[in-house]
Amino acid sequence: MTSDTKNLLDRRAFIARLVAALPDALIVTGLGSPSYDVFAAGDRDKNFYLWGAMGGSTSLALGLALAQPDKSVVVITGDGEQLMGIGSLGTVGASHPKNLTIVVLDNGHFGETGMQRSHSSLGTSLVAVAAGFGIANAFTVDELAGADRIATLARQREQCAFAQVFIASDEPPRALPPRDGVFVKNRFRAALDLPPF
Repeated sequence: MTSDTKNLLDRRAFIARLVAALPDALIVTGLGSPSYDVFAAGDRDKNFYLWGAMGGSTSLALGLALAQPDKSVVVITGDGEQLMGIGSLGTVGASHPKNLTIVVLDNGHFGETGMQRSHSSLGTSLVAVAAGFGIANAFTVDELAGADRIATLARQREQCAFAQVFIASDEPPRALPPRDGVFVKNRFRAALDLPPF
């Protein structure tokens, strides 16, 4: 599929549909827009928002998936953040956590640093990279109904999946999740019946 034939999705509508279909999933968000979008879809105890740690969301979600193998773990991040932590996909591919689903919202830009073009708009196929790292179920999404496919895979927990979702590069109004990292961490731990620390 060439860039001029892709449908560019409204990211807020896509995330709202995806999150609504995953009421029991543990959701980790990459910094910036993915956190805003997931929060806008409805704050909940099982959302772990990252305000910083660029490049760290997939690694955090991998650790969570390995520690909670009976739960669906979904990481929602952006192309720039995933590119920053591209090596994490190698560890995911080597670990093969069946309960991990990686969703990369790809607008072809580094949205949090000034909208510079990212590698994904310059010829890098994140699906090919993920597949090269051993994530066999890697695919692109350019239709709103793709949210349903992703949610089904996440709920089934039969195979690690990687979805590159082509979104428009517009900037909807920011919906800011809690900024208190200790609060977010302890609320998330409580949702897993774990004590605070």
